[in-house]
Amino acid sequence: MTVNLEVADGVGTIRLDRPPMNALDVATQDRLRELAQEATDRDDVRAVVLYGGEKVFAAGADIKEMQAMDHVAMVERSRALQDSFTAVARIPKPVVAAVTGYALGGGCELALCADYRIAGDNAKLGQPEILLGLIPGAGGTQRLSRLIGPSRAKDLIFTGRMVKADEALTLGLVDRVVPAAEVYEQAHAWAAKLAQGPAVALRAAKEAIDQGLEADIDTGLALERTWFSALFATADRETGMRSFVEEGPGKAKFA
Repeated sequence: MTVNLEVADGVGTIRLDRPPMNALDVATQDRLRELAQEATDRDDVRAVVLYGGEKVFAAGADIKEMQAMDHVAMVERSRALQDSFTAVARIPKPVVAAVTGYALGGGCELALCADYRIAGDNAKLGQPEILLGLIPGAGGTQRLSRLIGPSRAKDLIFTGRMVKADEALTLGLVDRVVPAAEVYEQAHAWAAKLAQGPAVALRAAKEAIDQGLEADIDTGLALERTWFSALFATADRETGMRSFVEEGPGKAKFA
């Protein structure tokens, strides 16, 4: 398999495994969508790590495969391409990308689907599609602009240039830079901590933020209000408030 899901201690690791560069061909895209749905459905997965291995996250699409496609073929394929990445973005659980080496084109777009990005000091990210006479097609024009702002996104997309980890951190493209050998360990620790949290409240927070960003402020506030009220019906809310009153903050243990 070109993508695998490994689960331990509440954390599901979606691991790209297509040496040498984890090129995202059609089969890999489809498998990614399947595993994103599996991670969504499985109760034993409470947080997710996206990982490409020690040397490379994902160097982008399989260019040789794409070269053989004409306009009609890509019209038929482009929706499935986007749907695969959207399935990752819509996993209703905390998702962290553990980025080592290259995260280019589709690889960068996959990292953008995570809630948080931890990069190794050897990471290089970018959207080089313009150098092929193309634009990003797996969400890059939309997610990158929302993450770092339109002018910075245009700089990266218009030029196709790669940015090293330190500049990616300055741009807000990644959230933390660590030694390359520690990337997966730190990403897993981030996910494992959240895997012990209140699952329904975490889902509510993610949906309120993500869906609220796509709407006007009043709609976003209504969504927040609905989720906030709904959480008063959960066992986790009872556990969290009882623990706060009896033991103080931050000591609740959620099922």
